[in-house]
Amino acid sequence: RGIFCLCILMLYLMMCFMQGLLNNQLINISEKALWIQHEMEYLLGLQEWQHAQCRGCFYLEEDGEIISHKYRLHLAQRSAVCVTIRPCSIPQAQRKSCHWLSVDTALFILKENETQENLQLVSFTELQNKEMFGWRGELGAGVYWLLPFTTGCRLRKVKTQISGEAQLVWRDEDGELALTKEFRAALLEIFETLDLDGNGLLSLEEYNFFELRTSGEKCDQEAWAVCKENFEMKKNELTRQGFLDLNLMEANDRDGDPWDLWVTLLSLGYNKTLEMTEACPFVIDISAERCKPRIKAISLEAGGSQLSRAVCSSVLSKGEAKVLDGSENIFIYTYRSGSRITSVIENKSENKVIIHVNNEQSKNCMNNRGLTVFAVEVAPKSMMVSQHVMALNEQEEWIYSCVHSLVC
Repeated sequence: RGIFCLCILMLYLMMCFMQGLLNNQLINISEKALWIQHEMEYLLGLQEWQHAQCRGCFYLEEDGEIISHKYRLHLAQRSAVCVTIRPCSIPQAQRKSCHWLSVDTALFILKENETQENLQLVSFTELQNKEMFGWRGELGAGVYWLLPFTTGCRLRKVKTQISGEAQLVWRDEDGELALTKEFRAALLEIFETLDLDGNGLLSLEEYNFFELRTSGEKCDQEAWAVCKENFEMKKNELTRQGFLDLNLMEANDRDGDPWDLWVTLLSLGYNKTLEMTEACPFVIDISAERCKPRIKAISLEAGGSQLSRAVCSSVLSKGEAKVLDGSENIFIYTYRSGSRITSVIENKSENKVIIHVNNEQSKNCMNNRGLTVFAVEVAPKSMMVSQHVMALNEQEEWIYSCVHSLVC
């Protein structure tokens, strides 16, 4: 009987201990949620600080690669800084289905040390308030690079059957070509995504991002002067009407053949029904306490090795590390936030390895690879992203359960 009572007592103490752990976990989760809420409220309430804003866009390439604008940030002196990024709502598109508003966004902040090639990761936008992601901290005087990032879970190639094709131009009763109402609306949406500083006009630099994306060439000062003679401009910048007329001229040059116009639209993420399904416009806001932040879009290109290193470094510094079963030289790092999970594989061995990745036990999840089971080849002495994972349906519970195993 004494042994029985002792067992009951031990069971009771164990239950109390487990309940205490659970309560501590709940308290920690609650405290973290409150901290994140407090930080985001702080970010959103900085009216007295000095501000800068710039727009940009993610575009999907044919092979599924994502390109975007890259930015240079200059701070004249050391200052507390707040940075946010979010998908950009376009007024002209409010009556349409705006697929891009559900796309996840993030911003990696890198410090320039002597050269553009020598960049050091400072941090990334980890705080979240709905579709907005933010970061708050102190930055020293100098030049920083802001690299936009999206996982590719929601901005991806989707094979859908589209019946029919939107009409882009028509001829009026005098036989003159005109833009259809639907095409005009799409062009005005495009204008908004190109207007990076949001002043309602396109500078030569802004217009050249359009030219590079659609034709691969730049418009020089001489060609810009010709545009100024033929299309409406203000302060040497192209107006909305000027942009519409420029596209109408292109249609006239082809005698109404819309082929070139479709090349432009498809390269900017539109489908044949004039929906923007393969692009995501976004807006970056920067606030600084002690100086005026200056931000400028420098290029439109893939994130490349700089962004890959930044993502991997962030996961290694913030994520959980685990040695892969059967190999002491291979590590799996997993970073978890409220909206995404990213795993990175680090191969410290002298040989390349192939890792089998199995997500079959996950529930309500989607990843950037579009596959439940796949293999990853990791070069010796290197690391790479295994996958980004997000909830398929954000309104329902999602469970991430992934098994990494060594193939060879």
